[in-house]
Amino acid sequence: MNQKAYEAIFMRGGTSKGVFFRDDWIPASRAERDPIFVEALGSPDPYGRQLNGMGGGVSSVSKAVVVGLSDVDGADVDYTFAQVLIDKPEADYSATCGNLSSAVGPFAVDTGLVPANADGSFTLRVFNTNTQKIYHATFEVRDGGFQPAGDFEIPGVGGSGSAIRLDYLDPGGATSGELLPSGNALDVLDVPGVGKVEASLVDASNAVVFVAAERFGKTAAETVGELEADTAFMQALEAVRCVAAVAMGLAESPETAAAGNPKIGIVGKPIASMSMSGAKIDADSHDLAARIVSMGQVHRVLPLTGAMCLGVACRIPGSVPHGLMRTQPGDLRLSNPSGVLPVDADVTADNIGVVANSCTVYRTARPLMQGKVWVPN
Repeated sequence: MNQKAYEAIFMRGGTSKGVFFRDDWIPASRAERDPIFVEALGSPDPYGRQLNGMGGGVSSVSKAVVVGLSDVDGADVDYTFAQVLIDKPEADYSATCGNLSSAVGPFAVDTGLVPANADGSFTLRVFNTNTQKIYHATFEVRDGGFQPAGDFEIPGVGGSGSAIRLDYLDPGGATSGELLPSGNALDVLDVPGVGKVEASLVDASNAVVFVAAERFGKTAAETVGELEADTAFMQALEAVRCVAAVAMGLAESPETAAAGNPKIGIVGKPIASMSMSGAKIDADSHDLAARIVSMGQVHRVLPLTGAMCLGVACRIPGSVPHGLMRTQPGDLRLSNPSGVLPVDADVTADNIGVVANSCTVYRTARPLMQGKVWVPN
């Protein structure tokens, strides 16, 4: 045959979608897996649409996931995430996907990898191989399978579903080994062609560079289209990101910085805006405005690991987000292009140092299709 078929499930997790494989459904080596992921998603595509695969032309839906039983203490399953580049035949493992992490537990239960024998709330302990961190996913099961129906809604997703609680334990240093890779809550980066830029380099669940939107003449309330149309701004952000990668110990030079890590975000004071659905976002409905760029694209929502990292950064005295956020009790409310996302971050800061104890978010997920993906043999 000219093509070969592999068992897979196409799933939405949070505001992302991806092709999910059980570890025993595909070859064991990365050298054999990567071509499967690339072909299944439809990359590379010079037209940027991935029409020849399952991808959709934006980074949030060009993703592959592998789930298998874990031999790590304190974990039930392993979760490996691959970001498939749209314009290149490459899979990037340098970061994880928080949104798709919400679908890992349901996938493990629905495919029989982990049995769920009783109806009700079920907690699965997941080891993410990308970050070497464990998180707990708690979700509803019924008749031995995941129960996707519910009345919980998240920004960026039409309709509702059952709430999936994600508790990330000790999220600091997921990529670099340190919560503050440079040792500082605030750094001043000297970026060629841009100048000096104040930035907070934070690594919690994922590594993210946070800069003030006003430094670039922005508010962090602009639409995705407005930001991406400003090519000079996007190029400046990428230059800052690459210099920051070196400062975080993630690259030897700006030119060798990985495409997917770190991410970069602009933040600003609470300000009224409109969501992508046309709903008004009042200034008093959130504590910080934010936009995050990943793989050269402005996210339509906040990538979940980016939102968790931002939540932690807001709790770090002296950081860029801490200086701009509105202080109030309860969850942090983060404005983004699709609405307002609540994040709960537990951070301890004293004269000894800063420790991120945990971060909690809620998502929904749903299996969309089960069958086989075809790739060239």
